[in-house]
Amino acid sequence: MNVPLPCPCGLPHSYADCCGRYTSGNTPAPTAEVLMRSRYTAYTLAQEPYLLATWHPSTRPAALDLNAEPQSKWLNLQVKRHRQTDEIHAEVEFVARCKIGGRAYRLHETSRFVREEGQWYYLDGDVKKS
Repeated sequence: MNVPLPCPCGLPHSYADCCGRYTSGNTPAPTAEVLMRSRYTAYTLAQEPYLLATWHPSTRPAALDLNAEPQSKWLNLQVKRHRQTDEIHAEVEFVARCKIGGRAYRLHETSRFVREEGQWYYLDGDVKKS
């Protein structure tokens, strides 16, 4: 019997039933929080095309080079807060943990998102020093 892989975003669903439907590019994320979770999942799976497609063109880098050495191993995600600031803007505060070259890191960020033509995009974020 095949047991479905859990979703890397931390929700108690299979990848296919959770972030997989968004990272496939077939379904836009319905909220900024869902987009943030699916983007985290895309980082864990090195899905650069999805990350670039969901990054707002005004702030999007040309490339991410996710396969460069040393590679990040993403460990977990905790969404601390999600706030819709108006009809087309939202913020998501999160903590993501990873290891790079055997060393542990903690990313605590408040990300800003904008919705255009029915699709949410990552705009930018403020990293909190800890």
